[in-house]
Amino acid sequence: MHPLAGLYAITDTTLLPGDALYPGVAAAIAGGARLIQYRDKGADRPRRLATATALLHLCRTHNIPLIINDDVVLASEIGADGVHLGRDDGDVEQARATLGPDAIIGVSCYNEWPRAEAARDAGADYVAFGAFFASATKPHAMPAHATLLKRARQALGLPVAAIGGITPANGAPLVAAGADMLAVIQGIFARPDIRRAAGDYARLFDSSETTMKDAL
Repeated sequence: MHPLAGLYAITDTTLLPGDALYPGVAAAIAGGARLIQYRDKGADRPRRLATATALLHLCRTHNIPLIINDDVVLASEIGADGVHLGRDDGDVEQARATLGPDAIIGVSCYNEWPRAEAARDAGADYVAFGAFFASATKPHAMPAHATLLKRARQALGLPVAAIGGITPANGAPLVAAGADMLAVIQGIFARPDIRRAAGDYARLFDSSETTMKDAL
């Protein structure tokens, strides 16, 4: 399985519509993104299938996993590396049965510790907490606290993603608190220089690794 760590870039088709999405994701990968999630709430399934397939080829070229947001069927159709499940997107067991034992299955846990424990017990490969800061993508999301990350690192035994309004400035404390991944949409794809924006986040993990080595 791919390492579940680093910058987790999540697409937004309003920020990168049409033909802009593919080069935008390529720029994020060039800047240091280590996972890509294809998030597209549109109803045009043929377009979503074509876009997801193109992104999968791009990610495979760079040996980076492509995760599909919400849609287990789409993930199965294209042979994606995994799926990310929200509250209303089905359960881990069903996704595992469809996608197989090697699929990466992530679960949104918001600010709910029992949901994270249930995801772990069901066989999830990672959990995500947030929103940690005000989010333009989900402005009504319940706030999460960095103590969740510390608790997760100590108790869950799973990689943990932090999401929600994360910037290069406020992301470092989340990594220090226990976030293995920073999941970012606006902070990458709303920026004029996507590659540079991704690099600003990727360096947070380089700094974290250096600090950990120095402490050993």
